[in-house]
Amino acid sequence: MPPVSKRLQHFGESVIRRMTRVAQSYGAINLSQGFPDFDPPQQLLESLHKVSYEGPHQYAITWGAANFREALARKQTRFMNLPIDPEKNIVVTCGSTEAMMVAMMTVCDPGDKVIVFSPFYENYVADTILTGAEPIYVPLRPPAYNFDEAELRRAFEQKPKALILCNPANPSGKVFSLEELQLIAKFAEEFDTFVITDEVYEHIVYEPYEHSYFASLPGMFNRTISCSSLSKTYSITGWRLGYVIAPPYLIDGARKIHDFLTVGAAAPLQEAAVTALNFSDDYYRDLRRQYQEKRDTFLQYLNTLGLNYTNPQGAYYVMVDITPFGYQDDEAFCEWLAKEIGVAAVPGSSFFREPIHQWMRLNFAKRKETLDEAGQRLLRLKNFG
Repeated sequence: MPPVSKRLQHFGESVIRRMTRVAQSYGAINLSQGFPDFDPPQQLLESLHKVSYEGPHQYAITWGAANFREALARKQTRFMNLPIDPEKNIVVTCGSTEAMMVAMMTVCDPGDKVIVFSPFYENYVADTILTGAEPIYVPLRPPAYNFDEAELRRAFEQKPKALILCNPANPSGKVFSLEELQLIAKFAEEFDTFVITDEVYEHIVYEPYEHSYFASLPGMFNRTISCSSLSKTYSITGWRLGYVIAPPYLIDGARKIHDFLTVGAAAPLQEAAVTALNFSDDYYRDLRRQYQEKRDTFLQYLNTLGLNYTNPQGAYYVMVDITPFGYQDDEAFCEWLAKEIGVAAVPGSSFFREPIHQWMRLNFAKRKETLDEAGQRLLRLKNFG
């Protein structure tokens, strides 16, 4: 038999999804994969119920149903403070996972270089390799996860085609400051580089931090491909509704890539989701408050344990230092944690380019009852530290 593709040699299976399977095998509380254990908003469920009978049930327009794009354009115009045109600036995708792949394939050719901050969401490197590009890693150093300006400049001096920016960041919970974004923008302009943003946690940011859209910075819209989804904001990770926002010359290319990758996102789910896109600002304020309460509830248990962690500024993950438990192998520790303590986490090394094995990532997008049960189980670690 002929050999399989050589690109498969450069990345493995998703560690995050594997830890979900580990959680299931041990009956552990799954704080690994980033999805809620509570229902979407009631209005959204009612809309889905109605659509299930009334449709549409056939293909939508390839790059997104017109009413979905119109509602999304109104919402993002409001939050991004940019005039988003539903006909010229949007492609609707099958989740932000496809949006990122569409963005990469729109601007990158085999042999190009792409800057990736480390730690990173694991898909970014796989996307880069699948595109035929080469990643350039710039470290975000814990616990603050800040980057060094000189290191970033050296990365840009390698003439990358694009930089991937996750903000708020997975896994660190970092919210990039306006000053950091302005520095990235300065280098992107100087070295003529595209910026591909992943902003799926745009509405999950904790006081006093604020999220700034990179595309909204002066002069940046024309070189930015903004990727996001409805998954986290409306607690519908299984609906797989994402989108790309970019200037028309990039959208023209993104439409072609998207068409031949997936044809289109699910038509009935787009129809139902219009309801959510029309929510008032009160919804987003309440979402922020709810997640801040979840974060604070969960961190109380880590404080009781006396563990070091990075206080999340955004998103719904916390990176916890596992050094006190004496494990050199964070994957082995997370396997033990799921089996013996009954809580599943993601080994931090899966996010780092550097040989760092002292962190685990936990997800607190859960009901209070779940967080309390997970917290009580984690308190058993007092006997092992």
